[in-house]
Amino acid sequence: MADDMIGYENLMQDALRSVVRAALQEAASPRGLPGKHHFYITFRTHAPGVIIPEHLRARYPDEMTIVLEHQFWDLEVYADRFRVILKFSGQPQPITIPLKAITRFFDPSVKFGLQFEQHHNDEARMASGDDAGHPAPREAVAEAPPAPAAGDSSVVSLDAFRKK
Repeated sequence: MADDMIGYENLMQDALRSVVRAALQEAASPRGLPGKHHFYITFRTHAPGVIIPEHLRARYPDEMTIVLEHQFWDLEVYADRFRVILKFSGQPQPITIPLKAITRFFDPSVKFGLQFEQHHNDEARMASGDDAGHPAPREAVAEAPPAPAAGDSSVVSLDAFRKK
């Protein structure tokens, strides 16, 4: 197989992340989320640019899931990240999540989901042992119900489009 000098896989990942950005921009609009739309967003807590309180990073050292539904404030969406205030244990906490840190995005109201691949730089860092000792992923939900069952969604994975 020829070397991909253009980087189509990264281009596809970035294009799919723009879908997440557009959905977040809709939520950040003055009218907020339309209808029953709400988002489950899973992200790598150790990814560069993630800003969360240290007690959350200690509790969820690998991945964390947040929910944007009824109780979120001051959502700001930028080209490469978003910032929002959520309540954790009743206390409002600002968090910042780069779009590249997101591993899964799910809107259960329409059973739409995206799952993102790790970039090769992340895989190389993990293979070098920089992430050694981190426990298996655990999910947190900020003042919301648990995430829906995996069988309830239509997750788009890039693996379906790759040549074997």
